[in-house]
Amino acid sequence: MTIRYGYVGLGHLGGHLAVSLLEAGFPLTVHDLDKGLAERHLKLGGTWADSPRTVAELSDAVITCLPSPPVSEAVLAGPNGILAGLEAGGTWIEMSTLGRDDVLRLAGLARSKGVDTLESPVTGGVHRAAHGEITVLAGGDKALFERHRPALEAIGGEIFHIGPLGSAAVIKVITNMLAFVHLVAAGEALMLAKRGGLDLAQAFHAIKASSGNSFVHETESQLVLNGSYDIGFTMDLALKDLGFALGFGREFGVPLDLAGLTMQTFVRAKEMYGGRAWSTQVVKLLEDALKTDLRAPGFPARLE
Repeated sequence: MTIRYGYVGLGHLGGHLAVSLLEAGFPLTVHDLDKGLAERHLKLGGTWADSPRTVAELSDAVITCLPSPPVSEAVLAGPNGILAGLEAGGTWIEMSTLGRDDVLRLAGLARSKGVDTLESPVTGGVHRAAHGEITVLAGGDKALFERHRPALEAIGGEIFHIGPLGSAAVIKVITNMLAFVHLVAAGEALMLAKRGGLDLAQAFHAIKASSGNSFVHETESQLVLNGSYDIGFTMDLALKDLGFALGFGREFGVPLDLAGLTMQTFVRAKEMYGGRAWSTQVVKLLEDALKTDLRAPGFPARLE
């Protein structure tokens, strides 16, 4: 039997993931606070629903991709939420980045209604989501994971079952923490190159081919060099994830010196540019402080 999916949250990331499901032939009902974001999904055969509850009533499993734990809780357990419409035996698949405690607590609410939970946060960037190549990190019952594997494979490239519920939240936060540390480091490296009189385009390619390379340098450094900074991920989201990482550090007894310094840098960047500024603009702090821009020709405004 074909599983009927629902998707709530059609923003920068979720919108692409929902498109991948439709292109793979899955029946899909969608909802977002902004109905305009669903236009391309409806053209592909998706069904619009006016609320998360209605999405759930028309689905066997509902996927969410939302900006924060409070929003996830409201969409799941609010009076017009998913649990008000999803039948017992259904599945809630959470693709948002939540803390482990949030995942376990919300899964408990779902369980009380007879609904199973699979956490499946994704990583790798909005541009990879647009091509169905994003990495999926799943946590939860292995049989439940296998049941929904075809949908996850439609959404992503590499698919990992990390372990029980809560484990995917931990690894997702770890990967994001590394990305933010790498981003600040890449900005400092590019500034050293610029102030050292090097050609920035050549410096970018030399670093990319070196032992100092990183996925973040290969991707986000290009947006810095272009000047758009348009990574599709905000300062507020970065600070949320860094907060989760530092919380895990306290819980597990691991000193996170680099993550702490990176958090301070992002706090200053938010104060300067606002919470809705692209996270990549954290590098602009250094540019502004030194009155030295990091521009080079030939780099894209957005990643394709």
